[in-house]
Amino acid sequence: MTAPDDTGLRGAGLVLAAAAVPFLASLLLLGLAVGTGTLWLFAPAWLVFQVAGYAGAFRIAGGDVTHPLFKAQVALHLLVLALVAAVFVRAL
Repeated sequence: MTAPDDTGLRGAGLVLAAAAVPFLASLLLLGLAVGTGTLWLFAPAWLVFQVAGYAGAFRIAGGDVTHPLFKAQVALHLLVLALVAAVFVRAL
């Protein structure tokens, strides 16, 4: 008897974990913006863009998080996270 193939489930979990990283970072950035006043316009806008982007991509992809459109949305927000990190590193 062979074990069921769960590579699709594992791939979906990886995509969702990758999507959670920039989302949690944007919440952290929003808390920083509220507390210190830095990036006060970017932080809430990025959070709204993420929610709208993930919801729209999820709807168009038919609920499949392994769809290339949803993966592109995740990659886009990971790129934005890398750019924000570069701004903070440059500021130090």
